[in-house]
Amino acid sequence: MSPIKLTTFTAKRQKREKLKLLLLLFFFFSSVCLGVMADSEDVSSAPSTPATPGTPGAPLFGGFKGERSGNFRRSLLKSCRCFSVEAWAMEEGNLSTVTCSLSPPPVSLARKVGAEFIGTLILIFAGTATGIVNQKTHGSETLLGLAASTGLAVMIVILSTGHISGAHLNPSVTIAFAALKHFPWKQVPMYIGAQIMASICAAFALKVIFHPFMGGGVTVPSGGYGQAFALEFIISFNLMFVVTAVATDTRAVGELAGIAVGATVMLNILIAGETTGASMNPVRTLGPAIAANNYKAIWVYLTAPIFGALSGAGVYSAVKLPEDEAAQEKSSAVRSLRR
Repeated sequence: MSPIKLTTFTAKRQKREKLKLLLLLFFFFSSVCLGVMADSEDVSSAPSTPATPGTPGAPLFGGFKGERSGNFRRSLLKSCRCFSVEAWAMEEGNLSTVTCSLSPPPVSLARKVGAEFIGTLILIFAGTATGIVNQKTHGSETLLGLAASTGLAVMIVILSTGHISGAHLNPSVTIAFAALKHFPWKQVPMYIGAQIMASICAAFALKVIFHPFMGGGVTVPSGGYGQAFALEFIISFNLMFVVTAVATDTRAVGELAGIAVGATVMLNILIAGETTGASMNPVRTLGPAIAANNYKAIWVYLTAPIFGALSGAGVYSAVKLPEDEAAQEKSSAVRSLRR
């Protein structure tokens, strides 16, 4: 047999040996997994068998001992948010199979305020810069471009900082949440202070970059003050109605909050952009107004969004289902699915 044929034969033989080894390992692990599953079923069906880590009703971590399950079990169950356990069940140790997740560690106030500052800075910079570029290029951005850029900025910031600070980005939102007891009043001054400072920083950065084209970033009414106030009130109402729905109602799809709020901002800009600039946010107007030294009708933009946000949040809270009716509706839906 030639050396080439011998080498080819040896390589084929090695491949066959590897394949056999892989098949043996596969069957071995399959049998082990099936045995573990059968053992876990036996353990769950036998109430007298002590639980081991990883089985329902057992400690979540292997380092905890079963003999110390008295106080530890109570504290562990209290830290779980996904189910409720009756007192008699904790006393007797009769716990049903459940799925539990521990609450994430709380975020410090400094991190929340920092995230709120960065998020508001990004939003004001993007929304104001688009208006300035539109002025500089003689309207090439168009109203649709202004709406799309601001809506995308809102969506991006909510998705990136919402889990840290809640992504208020707007004093009107902060005040409305506090009024509805969804946000502590003692944190309101720090949130609003961070939002104002972020707005001023973004506005002066844009002034340095795009000087002298700063006027395009300031929101001023093109009609009467009454019309401007009414429009700002209505679009702020729309915005806060949606924000309250996705942020406070457990039946809403919270994961899509960024998309829903961003789309609402786009719609509001298409409605009121040509008339008022569609501020919806006191700091969207305040920072650029200070940088451009243009305070025309600034009282409209500082008051109408706050009143509109309070009204939108209050109306949604009034029309949504109470918690008991929501629970009944959810249970009936689950029963219908089981049928």
